[in-house]
Amino acid sequence: MTRLFAMAGYVYQSAAAIILIFAVSHLLPAADYTSFSLALASSQLLCVLMFEWLQLAGLRFLAAAGEDEAARLRWSLFAAGVSSAGALLAVGSCAFLASTLPAGIIALGLGISVLQGVTDLYFLTVRLSDRLGVASSLLALRATALLAGAAVGGRISGTAEAALLGIALGHTLGLVAGLIAYRTPLERASWQAMLADWKTFARYGMLAAGASVIHLSVPVLLRFIVIGRLGATGAGAGFSIALDLLQRPFWVLNAAIHTVSYPEVVKDFERGTVTKSVQSARRMFEFMICTTLVLLGGLVGFIPDAARILVPRESLDGFLTTAPMVAAFYFLHTHLQATVAVVPHLEKLATRLVVVAAGQLAIVAAIALAAVWAGLSPRQAVGCASLATLATILVALGPTLRFEAFPRWSLVAQALVAAVLIGSLGTMPTEPPAWLAGKIVIAAIATALVGWRGDFLMLARRG
Repeated sequence: MTRLFAMAGYVYQSAAAIILIFAVSHLLPAADYTSFSLALASSQLLCVLMFEWLQLAGLRFLAAAGEDEAARLRWSLFAAGVSSAGALLAVGSCAFLASTLPAGIIALGLGISVLQGVTDLYFLTVRLSDRLGVASSLLALRATALLAGAAVGGRISGTAEAALLGIALGHTLGLVAGLIAYRTPLERASWQAMLADWKTFARYGMLAAGASVIHLSVPVLLRFIVIGRLGATGAGAGFSIALDLLQRPFWVLNAAIHTVSYPEVVKDFERGTVTKSVQSARRMFEFMICTTLVLLGGLVGFIPDAARILVPRESLDGFLTTAPMVAAFYFLHTHLQATVAVVPHLEKLATRLVVVAAGQLAIVAAIALAAVWAGLSPRQAVGCASLATLATILVALGPTLRFEAFPRWSLVAQALVAAVLIGSLGTMPTEPPAWLAGKIVIAAIATALVGWRGDFLMLARRG
């Protein structure tokens, strides 16, 4: 039940993130929303740049550590997190002097990066202290606070600065709630031991985080390339909404599956037999592939209907034109960044992760620039980026194929059929309301069948 509760918490986060994007896009003018979107995307990139190496190192080493060792590692992680926060504020302040964004937006973006990085790090240590339920509750609470803060800020002031301030306050509330809810055990480490831990974290974590930063840079770069052509217009805002909205369900689902499954995969890899390790990884691959396929079908089938109600009229055409292709891009991007990278992470092949990420960035940038230069539409430019990402996946599959943790292809085929069925519901009318209710029932049944057949939450028994 704890695993089910954790997944439900992540689904709630995804829903809250989607509502946040719709709410802010309604409350802010198109130009302000474009500034809000760029600032938030930049803060996410900075957060990954400065804290992702600690997240990855903590997840890789804490999951396999004994109780006493874990307490010392947490101390070293938090000390490194404080150092990263200080470096981010110092270096980020200098780097953003060249930005064209207002000083208030820059300061809030930096603050959000620090608050999110520190909060995510603390929530990770809670999860790896065998407190999955507590960690999931804290994540859901923070999602609620982020939604409320951004909505209230946008409602009161109607500016990008106010909405970003609400985001910052939401992260602050999440961190305070985490400190109250559970104090992770710590053991003060000597300076020499802490330096040794930092060296271990850096050797693996910084390279792996570098790959994450590069991967995160791909949609950011794609945004700048297309927005550079469209400008701060309704079409540009619609494209920005599609990028902001459709990345979040995939990102949250990926985070949920990794939170629930990856620590056990690491333990089996480090302490179990080869057979057990392969089986554990295979189950995780099935979980990732099947659920994201169904999610893709759901986005294609239902997001257009919701958009006609929730997306501002001036941005609607730009959103509807690009949303299906953006969803396909994020589906592929998620699997390149998360699924294909599982085995290299287990085998600590961090350099390979960086090479793969750099290859994706280079080919996506080249193809997107060529598409824009040739006068192709934003939808076609994103389609080209999707093909480039698919090609990168095929090239990067070597370690995963050698590990032989192959998913059950019959199960993947069933998920694909369910995704096509759910996606095809988008062609059906939503009026009268009974039609919409029928579509939701059909999608729910198809999703439940895939979940039952996969036994992803270990709540069902395979026949």
